[in-house]
Amino acid sequence: MAEKKCNYSCNTASETLEWIHAIIKFIAPYRYFLNAHVVNFFKDRLWEAVDKEWMDCLRKEPVENLLRIPSGVVQDHWPSSLKDFILTLRSLSLSREQADFQEFSGMHIASLSNVLAQGMNHKKKHEVEAFSSLVSLVAKQVGARTVVDVGAGQGYLAQVLAFDYQLSVIAIDACSHHGKITDARAERIRKHYAAKMRKNCSELREFSVPKTVTCRVLSSDTLKALSNCPVENDHAGNRHFSQKCSGSQPSQLTENVLPSLSYSDSTLVIAGLHACGDLSVTMLRTFLECDKAKAVISVGCCYNLLSEEAIDIVDSCCGFPVSQGVKSAGVALDKNARDLACQSADRWRGLGEHAGLHNFELHAFRASFQMVLLRHYPNILLESPTIGRQGKALRRQQNQRILESNLHHGGASESGEPRKSVAFPHEYSFIQSSKSSKSRALDRYSLFVKFCESGLGRLHLPRLEDTDYSAVWRESESFAELIGPYWSLRAALASVLETLILLDRLLLLQEYGNDLEASLLPIFNPVLSPRNMAIIATKCRN
Repeated sequence: MAEKKCNYSCNTASETLEWIHAIIKFIAPYRYFLNAHVVNFFKDRLWEAVDKEWMDCLRKEPVENLLRIPSGVVQDHWPSSLKDFILTLRSLSLSREQADFQEFSGMHIASLSNVLAQGMNHKKKHEVEAFSSLVSLVAKQVGARTVVDVGAGQGYLAQVLAFDYQLSVIAIDACSHHGKITDARAERIRKHYAAKMRKNCSELREFSVPKTVTCRVLSSDTLKALSNCPVENDHAGNRHFSQKCSGSQPSQLTENVLPSLSYSDSTLVIAGLHACGDLSVTMLRTFLECDKAKAVISVGCCYNLLSEEAIDIVDSCCGFPVSQGVKSAGVALDKNARDLACQSADRWRGLGEHAGLHNFELHAFRASFQMVLLRHYPNILLESPTIGRQGKALRRQQNQRILESNLHHGGASESGEPRKSVAFPHEYSFIQSSKSSKSRALDRYSLFVKFCESGLGRLHLPRLEDTDYSAVWRESESFAELIGPYWSLRAALASVLETLILLDRLLLLQEYGNDLEASLLPIFNPVLSPRNMAIIATKCRN
């Protein structure tokens, strides 16, 4: 086996742009992977676009070796062109190994108290502990006492910043229900600490409680519409923006509105923990345009929700690309490619044979079911484009249990979640090595029928006769073993696509000039939290 580390850097705009151009050049011949949708594996005969020598080699490989491909691990006996493809992808990708925070002066990650951690799963607790410590350190460095938590959700981060780090926090979220939960939770925490101080006969002190604002901050246009709006209180005490708004510049959200909420503080830090889609990009633009914003710390997610529609417009504010350098290169990623960028090599790498094979075979079920729909219900593919997401919550819960168990016992990772799969319960697994090949084949077919009937039931479609399933399964089964190799090769492009998206955002900041410092830092364990790269930028003091 061999691995290859990244050999590029992004300390300056020119270095970042060189790295970006290398990625663009390398992935250009593999657009057939980027644009593909694995549910169409049989319909479009996707394996035929791949080097035949690669597929002939990988179809014989153990599942464990296939699952290591996205992490850049190759085998000595593989064709040299295949090894070069995989290793070069790794050399073009950002390293995801969690940073050693001991290298950061003044940063200490403290464990959350039980009252603050209440309601958080293991992943969220891990993220909030590291991210809140980083935000506190950056706020101290730039002399800011106010943090604007963008996309605050239920306020977990905001409350830790307020109660543990005594920062003034403005928690912005599009959902008013989240604001109500944040307020209620903050009040419970405040009462807990107050009661604890009374019990210990300590001097009572005022707690910094997050201020919640209900506001959709999803694009520059939205920011323009909100900039001149007065802030009002609703019946529950949440602050929100009046909808009677006129257009203006995006920066006015922070120039005109946020200072009125920020305890008269002259500086602020913009922070977002997994701010979704374009929201992460909007944070960066607002930081650049707002004099009061002295720092931004952003960990993005949901690249599939980034907008690209305005790519041909030089001054557009789409979600990708955002830097002038990448816009000039004329690069575009469609939704399938951006969705692929969300895959996690770290989560797949340590997956065992049975769980990995189970995921590949479910891809085969889903791709075969696509043939059933195409043949008998072609209109449903246009009318119900989200049918493939059914069962995702079940898989996520199951994978999270595997992950936490592996971490507890020192294992490497959990299962990643295959996208675009119709619902399947646990009993859809047909991995029974003790049975004969003929018996397993019968099991596979019976489970495929069960899979299809479940999918048709969810779509409220009539059940088909058994012979209809049989014809599709016979047509697909002989190529089903190619799904694992194909999926693994395609997934190997995930890390380099995410690297391209992140470098584009970093370059946007670096193009601003010498008045700020910007960097990328992996702040979470990538197995627990695949989107672990933080963009950190601070404006130089005058």
